[in-house]
Amino acid sequence: MNPDLDALQPYPFERLATLKAGVAPPEALAHIPLTIGEPQHAPYAKALETLHAYRHEMARYPATQGLPELRAAIADWARRRFGLEGLDPDAQVLPVNGTREAIFAFVQAALDRSRPAKVAVPNPFYQIYEGATLLAGGEPLYLDCRDDHDFRPDFDAVSPDTWRNVQIVFLCSPGNPTGAVTPLSDFQRLLALADEFDFIIASDECYSELYLDEAAPPPGLLQACAVLGRHDYRRCLVFHSLSKRSNLPGLRSGFVAGDAALIAPFKRYRTYHGCAMSLPLQRASISAWQDETHVRANRDAYREKFAAVTEILAPVMDFPTPEASFYLWPAVPGGDDEAFTRTLYAEEHVSVLPGRYMSRDSTDGSNPGAGRVRLALVADVEATVEGAHRIRRFLERR
Repeated sequence: MNPDLDALQPYPFERLATLKAGVAPPEALAHIPLTIGEPQHAPYAKALETLHAYRHEMARYPATQGLPELRAAIADWARRRFGLEGLDPDAQVLPVNGTREAIFAFVQAALDRSRPAKVAVPNPFYQIYEGATLLAGGEPLYLDCRDDHDFRPDFDAVSPDTWRNVQIVFLCSPGNPTGAVTPLSDFQRLLALADEFDFIIASDECYSELYLDEAAPPPGLLQACAVLGRHDYRRCLVFHSLSKRSNLPGLRSGFVAGDAALIAPFKRYRTYHGCAMSLPLQRASISAWQDETHVRANRDAYREKFAAVTEILAPVMDFPTPEASFYLWPAVPGGDDEAFTRTLYAEEHVSVLPGRYMSRDSTDGSNPGAGRVRLALVADVEATVEGAHRIRRFLERR
């Protein structure tokens, strides 16, 4: 077996299961999981209807590059959403089976093992960035996202000598687990560094459509390129998905877009990888990318939950004001996120995720996720509010 498999760390939910092992929560209380970021709102109905209508196309092999109609729908959506002057659906767009698969595969295809291969990732982070790096023979470079920098990486804290060995920089905006939004100025600063040190920027924007202020949608990497007149999107790729936007995590549908010089070899890699999206799924995806009404309704539902939970928890917990995504990132009284998680489960039958499980220790020995927990506000409003009330009750007893 690949010896790099031994470098993979347990997934956060494996560690959570170990932490909760042997704990007997009160049977009189129904379990409320606020852990996994799996959307629980109703899936976009027209996508499901389209999937059924085209079920006969399961009899056909799909092409790696996807249907022209799907690529066109994606390019049209991206142009509208991010104000792009152009995005070539044939050369700059590639449909994929969700961002998780695409992120992992891209690192395998892009990393040059013949020279130093650092991959910069936000810390805390989505663990696929790290696992993909390790299995591609690279070395993760953890960029801490702390409250003194608005939970975003500080690119200027990285030395020029370190940047010279970086091949890929991952961004996640809106951030998981912090909900922080990367401003255009940060994207543009990173573009300048990429030009200077010749690395790829990979922006995971799968939460981009879940934002709280309807008048202020989060900017994206390609948007930052367009503002600078970089319409070739050189060195840049973005990853988007229907999982959160349209409540279709089981559809496994997303896309990669950006630099045609990166898309072409990645498509060649995927031809051998054998991961083309089935035709009925592509047809369903077209319907979802072409409709915004259901996405606005989805945001409204999350706003309702954020408002209710913030009112309940703000008096007893400190957390950054949510901007986007569906997470809260509160600090826990006393600073021990593992003890908080285990005791909360034991007393209130509510599950949360310790922040340290999504982070790695810094060079100074501290962990930027320690002392916080991630709350995923994905269940219906009643269950989510009940979970918040139980957390507050738990804290007020203490």
